[in-house]
Amino acid sequence: MSIGYACLTVGVTNTGIKGCLLKNINEEKLIELIRHNLTSLENIINYNDTNDVRLFRISSDVIPFGSSSANTLQWRNLFKKELSHLGNSIREAGIRVSMHPGQYTVLNSPDKQVAERAIEDLAYHSAFMDSLGVDCTNKIILHVGGVYGDKKAAIIRFSERYKDLDDSIKRRLVIENDDKSYHIGDVLELGSCLGIPVVYDNLHNKVNCYDPSKDDSYWITQCLSSWRQEDGPQKVHYSQQDCLKSTGSHSKSISVTEFLDFFTDLGDKKPDIMLEVKDKNLSAIKCINCTTPNKNIKALELEWSRYKYAVLEKSPNDYKKIRDLLKDKYSYPAIDFYRLIEHAYAQEVIPGNCVNAALHIWGYFKGMASLEEKERFFNLLQICQGKGSSMNPLKRFLYKLAEKYKQEYLHNSYYFI
Repeated sequence: MSIGYACLTVGVTNTGIKGCLLKNINEEKLIELIRHNLTSLENIINYNDTNDVRLFRISSDVIPFGSSSANTLQWRNLFKKELSHLGNSIREAGIRVSMHPGQYTVLNSPDKQVAERAIEDLAYHSAFMDSLGVDCTNKIILHVGGVYGDKKAAIIRFSERYKDLDDSIKRRLVIENDDKSYHIGDVLELGSCLGIPVVYDNLHNKVNCYDPSKDDSYWITQCLSSWRQEDGPQKVHYSQQDCLKSTGSHSKSISVTEFLDFFTDLGDKKPDIMLEVKDKNLSAIKCINCTTPNKNIKALELEWSRYKYAVLEKSPNDYKKIRDLLKDKYSYPAIDFYRLIEHAYAQEVIPGNCVNAALHIWGYFKGMASLEEKERFFNLLQICQGKGSSMNPLKRFLYKLAEKYKQEYLHNSYYFI
């Protein structure tokens, strides 16, 4: 079983995926963007490997306008070497990758032009996966689409168009229950008829529920039978509701307590779990560390090096508790560790705590900073103490100092997120 995250990283340098407006497209710009994005993807794969993340969803934007006629580049040939190297890195790291076309890729649309564009988009995603040389256990996830006033007719259109897809697409395609139109009962029936593996999404099922008497574990068991050996391990999507936003909105972070309830209920079932959450890799590593039995205190010490100043800024009391928790080098208190971090992050920001954390960061530079930099720091510090003032200008300044004075320890700090 692997736990992963989707598309982008949080707090990791040199991993951004770039795009541009359609009106600004030209061949030179596209080559520049693709080269940048493939380098970023390589960096993400290396980061995932280092942090034991073995499941990752690649952004559809890795090749800008990949399925559009606006992109006429023969990108598979132009970047053959880079794509091959990237695929080798993925395989050597044992990372299972996927892609998930967006909401405008609607195979069952009654508008034939929309359906044709959907087929072109699926072909692009399949071509990108093929260019990496990864096998068909690396999937493309698709929603069934819209209802358009007649669900039966919409399902028939999906079925007919699916059957006409190229085999290279069908080998990778899996379908997922959504939060509006097609509940898990619909998708299981369609998957059974067409021989398509089904991905169960827990939050979508809460919003668009088929049978409230059945729990997540039940539906995951039902979906398991749709996965053949050549499809690889079963995949599920897991997310939590953001209580401050509209129904179906993904939470900022994964609550470890809630996740462990879900994980425990799985019993002997161990599907690959794709987390859909705003803080991406942060929650993935948290969940991995809380469910992997053979880790030791060093994994938490590494995490603490990233979190410590963010926690200090939010809750000095939790900061002290975590330091005490990690003193026993023969223990592995992962769950308590992350619960304390979650508690700290939930606290209301107090200006005095912000100043204290900033002064700790400043301690890395105060012996080498110029007089001008010292003056700049204390001016910004003073401004930040004003009512309603933002810490962002000060944090940006401190991050620039970390880069200038090569303080690698700070580069990975979540304080700057």
